[in-house]
Amino acid sequence: MNLREQKKAETSARLLATARKWFFEKGYAGTSMDELCAGAGVTRGALYHNFGGKEGLLEAVVRQIDDEIGERMIAASGDTIDRDSCIKTCLAYLEAAMDPEVRRIVFQDAPAVLGQRLRDIDQEGSIAPLREAIAYLQGQGEFIEGDATALAVLINGAMIDAALWIADGEETKQRYEAASDALQSMLSRLFA
Repeated sequence: MNLREQKKAETSARLLATARKWFFEKGYAGTSMDELCAGAGVTRGALYHNFGGKEGLLEAVVRQIDDEIGERMIAASGDTIDRDSCIKTCLAYLEAAMDPEVRRIVFQDAPAVLGQRLRDIDQEGSIAPLREAIAYLQGQGEFIEGDATALAVLINGAMIDAALWIADGEETKQRYEAASDALQSMLSRLFA
């Protein structure tokens, strides 16, 4: 990496860290670009150059958090692909909606700002591994028959909407418990 690329990476990292902190503490609407840039020690031009603007910076923060959620899901599943690991993986996604930072940035502010792009970001990292797990389990005779991609899209959609519902209320814990019970019940019926 040359010096210019290194400086750009450092600037991006500072902007991401500052934006993530402020988007959590102040919300997207409450975070001014001038204050954000000053807090990161960069110019407004650097923000536009690296992310195209405040919305692009939010998208980058969401992608960073989405990657972290993916890591949590992988950790929850362990090294096996079976009924229990699949259910644990899906529940790990719902648990993320209870994390105050994830709740505020990904499930409260991002839907209003990013719209369909938020769904696209989630699907980029979720559909393929879920489809692969379903296809593997179908090959073992352990999951209902059907198009693995369609099943992955349906399950993923249910998880996203449940996470949005969990994050949208004051009774987060009660909503999480209800959604996780319902998701476990639904998923259990999909196994042969």
